Parts: sequence; structure tokens; C-alpha cells
Amino acid sequence: MKADVGSIYLIRHGQASFGADDYDVLSATGVRQAEVLGDHLARVGITFDRCLSGDLRRQQHTGATAVARMRDAGLTIPELETDAAFNEFKADEVIRAHLPDILAEEPDALHIMRNAAEHRAEFQRLFSLIIGRWISGEHEREGLQSWQSFLDQARSGLERLLSSAGPRDRIVVFTSGGTISALLQLIIGVPAVKAFELNWQIVNTSLSHLRFRGNEVSLASFNSHAHLELLKAPELITYR
Repeated sequence: MKADVGSIYLIRHGQASFGADDYDVLSATGVRQAEVLGDHLARVGITFDRCLSGDLRRQQHTGATAVARMRDAGLTIPELETDAAFNEFKADEVIRAHLPDILAEEPDALHIMRNAAEHRAEFQRLFSLIIGRWISGEHEREGLQSWQSFLDQARSGLERLLSSAGPRDRIVVFTSGGTISALLQLIIGVPAVKAFELNWQIVNTSLSHLRFRGNEVSLASFNSHAHLELLKAPELITYR
């Protein structure tokens, strides 16, 4: 007899306020993405036995908005819980810690980082360079969370989910790109640098689907954003 299989849906938050004083706020586009996601999940009839998010505002707002749309469509959806294990790493702290070391070769880096909204392509290039230093483990900084520590944080969240899950539960987690990348590294065993190559492709409000039997977890799908593609509104497909 085939064993029961459960599902975990990892959903990246909607577009945040890139370049603003407070990044941790959904933009108008981010709110719309979360609404479209909730409408789509309701149409296809996906329900959840448990709903979680990290405790960052952009994660909680995405989850609350999508869940509200599903309830408006008549579905019974559990209350949204929070677990800080699914928080994003603190990118601003990583940048501040590693930026001084690249200024000799990138003299404009400070200006670009301070004016990211006007220099998106250059920001992404420099951010990728900084992330590469961080995840390598060769440039640890006192007081800065390491990639390994962040990986352990994500692992602890996943283990808590699995330990309390029923064998056929459907669980949704509203989280962030870095957390999804960390979980993919744990599940499919790719090196950190390869996990972050996937990270740069994760669309806001996309779904990555995990299947589990007991404590065994596999990746069923990655970065699905059909709910946005079907609208034929390319401005809703964003990556930050």
C-alpha cells in the first residue's frame, strides 16, 4: 500500500519596497500579486491544514492577503501562524559587513548600494558578489549571522513542521527567496552557490512545492507563477 504523502508549499512574499527607507513593506504591486495568488489558489481548490509565515511584515502581509481572498471565495483556511525560522537573512547587515572589502575593486559600490533603485542592474551585480563572499564561509564577521547559521535556522523550521504534520497535511509557508534557497540546498543537496543561482530566479508570490513522507522531503516543483503569467501582465512578474 502506498504511503501517505503530505505537501508543503513555499511561497515567496510579494514585491517589497525596493530602494525605499523601509524595504519590509509590500509595494502596491506586491499587494496585487498576493491578491492574484489567493484568487488562483481558490479557483484551483487548494486548501491548507496549516498556514505559516515568517514574522517579517512583507511575509505576513502576503499571507494575510492571500488567505483573505481564499476565504472570500468560500474556502475554510486556518489562521496564519508565525515562525521566525522562516525569516529572510538580514541582507542589509550582510552588505554592511562585506562592502568595505570590495571598495578597492568597486569604488562606486557605496553610491550604488545607497541608490539601489536607480542602479538596479549594478546593485544586483554587487549584491551577488557580496552574497558569494558571505555563503563561502571564508569571510566570517563577528556578530553577523553566517550562511551555515541561516541554513540551520531554516532546517529547524522545516523539522518543526514535519514533526507536527499529519501524513497527508497540506501546509503553506509564506517566506522569502533566501529561505527557499536554503531549504532547497538542504533538500536537493546542491552547493550554496548553486542554491543562490536558483534564488535569483524566484518570482514574487511564486510557489515551490515540497512533498514529504515522514521526515523524507523531496522537491516536486519550483518557482511556479502561473497565476501571474495567466494575467498577461508582465509588470506583475518581479524578482525583488
